[in-house]
Amino acid sequence: MSAQAQRPGMEKYARLFTPLDLGFTTIKNRAIMGSMHTGLEEMPDGFERMAAYFAERAAGGVGMIITGGIAPNEEGGVVVKDQDGNPVFSASKLSTQREVAGHKLVTQAVHEADPDVKICMQILHMGPLAHNDELVAPTAIKSRISKYVPHELDAAGIEKQINDHANCAKLAQEAGYDGVEIIGSAGYLLSTFLVEKTNLRTDDYGGSYENRMRFPLEVVRRCRAAVGDDFIIVFRIAAMDMLQGGMSWDEITQLAKALEQAGTTIISTHFTWHESAVPTIATMVPRAAFTSVTARLRKEVSIPVITSNRINMPQVAEDVLARGDADLVSMARPMLADSQFMNKAANDAADEINTCIACNQACLDHTFSGKTTSCLVNPRACHETLLSYLPTNDSKSIAVIGAGPAGLAYATVAAERGHKVTLFDAASEIGGQFNLAKLVPGKEEFYETLRYYGKMIEKLNIDLRLNTRVDVDMLADSGFDRIIIATGISPRTPQIEGIDDEKVVGYIDALKGNKKIGKRVAIMGAGGIGFDVADYISHDGPSAALDIDLFAKEWGVDFKNHPRGGVTGVEPQVASADREIFLMQRKETAVGKGLGKTTGWTHRLTLSRRGVKMMNGIDYLKIDARGLHILRDNKPDLLEVDTIIVCAGQEPLRTLYDAAEAKGLPVDLVGGAYEAAELDAKAAIKQASEMAAII
Repeated sequence: MSAQAQRPGMEKYARLFTPLDLGFTTIKNRAIMGSMHTGLEEMPDGFERMAAYFAERAAGGVGMIITGGIAPNEEGGVVVKDQDGNPVFSASKLSTQREVAGHKLVTQAVHEADPDVKICMQILHMGPLAHNDELVAPTAIKSRISKYVPHELDAAGIEKQINDHANCAKLAQEAGYDGVEIIGSAGYLLSTFLVEKTNLRTDDYGGSYENRMRFPLEVVRRCRAAVGDDFIIVFRIAAMDMLQGGMSWDEITQLAKALEQAGTTIISTHFTWHESAVPTIATMVPRAAFTSVTARLRKEVSIPVITSNRINMPQVAEDVLARGDADLVSMARPMLADSQFMNKAANDAADEINTCIACNQACLDHTFSGKTTSCLVNPRACHETLLSYLPTNDSKSIAVIGAGPAGLAYATVAAERGHKVTLFDAASEIGGQFNLAKLVPGKEEFYETLRYYGKMIEKLNIDLRLNTRVDVDMLADSGFDRIIIATGISPRTPQIEGIDDEKVVGYIDALKGNKKIGKRVAIMGAGGIGFDVADYISHDGPSAALDIDLFAKEWGVDFKNHPRGGVTGVEPQVASADREIFLMQRKETAVGKGLGKTTGWTHRLTLSRRGVKMMNGIDYLKIDARGLHILRDNKPDLLEVDTIIVCAGQEPLRTLYDAAEAKGLPVDLVGGAYEAAELDAKAAIKQASEMAAII
């Protein structure tokens, strides 16, 4: 047994660290870093940045990496144009010999970091979701989430697409990849051939299911012929597509068996189309919610099967493998959050893992907004060449005032670099506003972030002083080389008549249960906090994020019988709130429009199903014994409510900073105290980390 095999975590998570023999090669453990498009693919220096990004994960101990999606041709991907309007594809396409060299930078970096780590390039033909004018599909049917109607492929076009996939696979092999993943799910090209409602063809590629399978099967056969036997081909199948009228279970198993015969090495199970009305990766989804579907499919084939979605800690992955749900576990965002995930697991240090909380705010929200992907809890992700936490040559004594997200990030990064850090907070626990977020049903993962920071404070020997209110005189006498003010925010109070009425409650008191909430409630403010409060007070009973059966019931998913798409004919069953709730905003825009791009719809739909009334374009006039007087559509109205919860934004809490600056102390401002904007933890952690990286 090697020294590495004796690491304590490898015994604790024995299945996770068991190699997988594929015959012609071996994957060193069962952990896959799944595919995530990062936006680096379209950047001028994208290859260099991807090389650093993936190499860090390879060194972190993962068994196999699957890249973000790379198009096999121009019509299948994202068109990036230069200043003259000419298309520039950079790393987002691989169809010519000229493009191989850039990809070699990535594969060489990964194999140099660890020769035993496999890296597969995902071949992603976006089909009707492609970001260009030449997009194609089996039928000219516009996706609900696309801007364009695709061009219907003719026979010659289909042959071209098949050949382009094979060419892309061959070029990937030449670039040094150990394999490719062909994506046949999510509403991209291959999956649209499989589903009847997006494939209305009457030729050999439409009609019967055997015909609809023909295109993806021929893609696999042609790719296998191009690359030979000793090359990994993963096929990502929509094992439950969450579409009304989607694929039946018999169709899925028929496809999986045919894929095996066509030369697929591994089947990877995916669980949705992008236009599905069921959340599958948001924080409200239970951990490992969909692995039972993979387990069922695994019994139908003899090749290895990958499962995925909301598997974010080593024990969760180990349990999935122990149940026999899968042969391999894909964890994409967890590797984004902590590149050393598997090394920490191997060392039995899971409490040091910076856990993915499935917030989507800096990863998928960025991806689908055309921004570079990163991570709320790890702003270095995808910025490895730009943001480094290098050891300092000039250790300083630093005081950090405030142990909320910004203060925690600054303190831990500065201490990691070798500075001596003292962290103060007036509260009895670390976390600041995270301690409110963790109370909201569906946001329980915030406990993990607080666990991580607590462990880092201990490991990095940060001097933590809770229950300590700091004043300027104390700082003036302290002798600290640098003082970081991370005191956060104070809730904004709207200046309207009656705001001091006893029925008015601040959102902090509402979430902490400090004040009684009545049966008829008006919420002033419909930003993220307003939605959290509405969720909290409209919810009764256990959190669906902690109960797979309850989640399935509330979102209309039938895991046991697996109707078409897993959802066809299944009505979501959501209990109405036991109180009447009005969620209001001054803005004329739709309520919730400013929420996260990939999760906002889930929050709006959840509250709508509970009967919460959402109102926009509201002017607040006054509060009196009868309730809240408003102006709506230029007409006065009265909401006869017994509770009014104020979620009207925040003000930076910077009194201490102003006093310290006036005294000439060496002081900096970070987080909400610097700029209060909807309790933006993403911006606060990023800013604090960047500042701590250069002090």
